[in-house]
Amino acid sequence: MLGFLKEPVVVTAEINVNLVALTLMGLISRLWGLCYPRAVVFDEVYYGQFVSLYMKRIFFVDDSGPPFGHMLLALGGYLGGFDGNFLWNRIGAEYSMNVPVWSLRLLPALAGALCVPLAYQILVELHFSHCAALGAALLILLENSLITQSRFMLLESILIFFILLAVLSYLKFYNLKKHSAFSGSWWFWLLLTGVACSCAVGVKYMGLFTYMLLLAAAGLHFWHMIGDQNLSNVSLLCHFLARGLALIIIPMGLYLSFFYVHLALLYRSGPHDQIMTSAFQASLEGGLARITQGQPLEVAYGSQITLRNVLGKPMQCWLHSHTNTYPIRYENGRGSSHQQQVTCYPFKDVNNWWIVKDPGMQQLVVSNPPRPVRHGHIVQLVHGITTRYLNTHDVAAPLSPHSQEVSCYIDYNISMPAQNLWRVEIVNRESDTDVWKTILSEVRFVHVNTSAVLKASGLSGASLPEWGYRQLEVVGEKLSKGYHQSMVWNVEEHRYGKSQEQKEREVELHSPTQMDISKNLSFMAKFTELQWKILTLKNEDTEHKYSSSALDWITMDTNIAYWLHPTSGAQIHLLGNVATWASANAAALVYLCLSLWYLLRRRRRIYDIPEDAWQLWMSAGGICGGGWAVNYLPFFLMEKTLFLYHYLPAVTFQILLIPVVLQHLSDHLCRSVLLKSMFSALTVAWFSWVYFVYCTFSPVTYGQPALSLTELKALRWKDSWNILIRKQ
Repeated sequence: MLGFLKEPVVVTAEINVNLVALTLMGLISRLWGLCYPRAVVFDEVYYGQFVSLYMKRIFFVDDSGPPFGHMLLALGGYLGGFDGNFLWNRIGAEYSMNVPVWSLRLLPALAGALCVPLAYQILVELHFSHCAALGAALLILLENSLITQSRFMLLESILIFFILLAVLSYLKFYNLKKHSAFSGSWWFWLLLTGVACSCAVGVKYMGLFTYMLLLAAAGLHFWHMIGDQNLSNVSLLCHFLARGLALIIIPMGLYLSFFYVHLALLYRSGPHDQIMTSAFQASLEGGLARITQGQPLEVAYGSQITLRNVLGKPMQCWLHSHTNTYPIRYENGRGSSHQQQVTCYPFKDVNNWWIVKDPGMQQLVVSNPPRPVRHGHIVQLVHGITTRYLNTHDVAAPLSPHSQEVSCYIDYNISMPAQNLWRVEIVNRESDTDVWKTILSEVRFVHVNTSAVLKASGLSGASLPEWGYRQLEVVGEKLSKGYHQSMVWNVEEHRYGKSQEQKEREVELHSPTQMDISKNLSFMAKFTELQWKILTLKNEDTEHKYSSSALDWITMDTNIAYWLHPTSGAQIHLLGNVATWASANAAALVYLCLSLWYLLRRRRRIYDIPEDAWQLWMSAGGICGGGWAVNYLPFFLMEKTLFLYHYLPAVTFQILLIPVVLQHLSDHLCRSVLLKSMFSALTVAWFSWVYFVYCTFSPVTYGQPALSLTELKALRWKDSWNILIRKQ
């Protein structure tokens, strides 16, 4: 019974020494001296702010992309015990002792290190030799720009890691499909492809380019499967559903989960939430939630309300009035109604309060029980402090002469009667009997007499002159075809009015609300709003000292100075390995020319290389060349400030193309032993050049040792490079 104990238990394992050695070298190259410099380096000043906000659970919006990458950086801070207390206001600022620099930079460095063995594995899965795979990995290892970008609290190395992981996973899945369909490993690599794609997109939207490339490859491969007569219809359906689940459904779910965690972590109000809707702001702890907690939900006749414009950009503003009137004549000679001014005011103020009045009754208080206002009801809006009615008429607005002036009506006993009836239209209603709700309802006010729509036109134009206190113009938009957010308002603050006397009402308008109501948004509502803001919110793009065009990247005519030591000549630059980048361009050109040559020859029924070599050549080009194209060419269509680091995902794929071309030339064009020997010698000499360039520029890759003035001048290989040289 215990006979198995007579023999020793033996466990055997295969260890790829190349892979282990490459991983160790990658870790050393990226982790060595990771805390140096102990100062803010370039875009750490940008990402560090978000890490601090995560530590303090304060909500923010970053228009550069989804939150997954920011959360990974924040994870490093959390693991290092960072409390978020550091002022990220200047590149080069020394980190205080409470900032765990090594921990914050660790995850990008690990991601950058793991790109080295990933490059090796990708070439192996493309069925190239281990020598070619080793060459690809060493080129990634010695690429100065990738080293620099991975050693700081930046996102590009994490993005490239997930991109390469997605490519490797798909290749492993594809190579298994013929013999191990629906096996455990088959499912593992297919699912990992979808997860890696989702993570890449979650770090930066640039990950979408590679995701689309892999979806196209999966679609092409499935198209070929359809023509396989050995597969039944049921089997094809199962393959289709498996790919749909792993490459579309699961990535979408994972992408949503990034936002779920993001919103769960950031539950406190902060400066960024002002661009969100009132409903979103009210769901955050503090800020608007502190003001609106306990408000009545349903707007009723007699309600006291503030109306916030839904557009909210370039700034939020509330419907406002004050005792001042429009000037009798404007600067251009046009006349006005000389009625009380109505504006959109970007600050909270007691003059933002309005009372919803029933036109058929005189009372300005809420009855018992309250009579709610519904979609389609006619109301009057009475300004709380001046008790004048919101009005519009056929008089040109001060800044928008094609629109109607909006005012609070003053009876001058002239032939200009009041026109103060407004129809409430709930834009986001579920039915035509919906009740007007605080915060949740988005409402248009349509003037009964003229059909003009109340609009905050100042959000898209200039502010009023001095007589209007530089506040934003409000008009009656006569051409109300279509829908624009500047015509939509929502109730932000709300109370049920109780005081009929004006003096008592003014006191009431200054007091906080009392009644209880919950306004928690669902996750999907929050996600939809936040996603829309990320996609549509655009900061003003300004020229940066180190911005560049996409054409500058190929020949590396630009660089970025990341850090300069305050006293010595030590500095860090984002500069690629000149030898590698030039070779990558040459490899892409050779690949393109050879492919066209082969295609022309094959069209004439002349086959220069075997069919399996042709398929290998095309598949490698589709992944490496296609990866370069999809990650580079879209930047020519983008209207944004571009930097050299945007090219790093593309150049990574282009570098992988170098050993592909070298092996092809050696196997199929060098036909004699002498030619092969000469080609091998040239390859060794070329690789020595790559290593020489890496060593030459390593002082500005790692920031140490400090170089002398002469040494720095010697590094300026191109006049367009901005190597920082201190004046003596």
